[in-house]
Amino acid sequence: MIQAEPIHRIAVLEDDPHVLAHFVDIISASPTLEICATASTIAEARAMIPLAPDLVLSDIGLPDGSGLDFIPELKARSSCKALVVTAFGDRDTVVTALSAGADGYLLKDSSPDVILEGIQVTLMGGAPISASAAVYLLDHLRQRDPDPVVMAEPVLEHLTPREIELLTVFARGQSYKEAARSLGISPLTVGNHVKAIYRKLEVNSRGAAVYAAMRRGDLQV
Repeated sequence: MIQAEPIHRIAVLEDDPHVLAHFVDIISASPTLEICATASTIAEARAMIPLAPDLVLSDIGLPDGSGLDFIPELKARSSCKALVVTAFGDRDTVVTALSAGADGYLLKDSSPDVILEGIQVTLMGGAPISASAAVYLLDHLRQRDPDPVVMAEPVLEHLTPREIELLTVFARGQSYKEAARSLGISPLTVGNHVKAIYRKLEVNSRGAAVYAAMRRGDLQV
């Protein structure tokens, strides 16, 4: 007998009703996800913590404060994952969010496929980061330590030209399906390339792959 996939309970913290409805539609379309609560303020979000969602999709700019202040409280009171989805893409906000305990960071203009994939990756223990956010993180590290001491690192396999091409379109925010169309290959082939990229770079999300490839000098965006 085939065992059904577990249903993960998702809560959404978003004050824009149109964006909230957009996120609810994305989540509701997945057979393995369900909405357990929504909130438009931090006060309402605090009240949904006892509902024990598996993941909270959280905005940053809210009427009664910042989602960056809510995330540490969420982490202290539960084992819930926190995935930031926001319009703020500046370097300081990205770094602050991840330092506050966010498990991932996506931008609101990400496609539905990218947002859904980000939720699933976060639930599996990954740390999805929008490619542009990964660029900010790299810039942050360069400014913090402009002349780093070169340390011995494990020798990783080289990426193929096709894998670099795929990471380039990911860095532009494209989803698996969009990347497949752009490169003229099947989504299955994209998936096979992604598995190889993750193995070679020792990462588990597209944002981390873009970030790692840029640090290695394999990718210029």
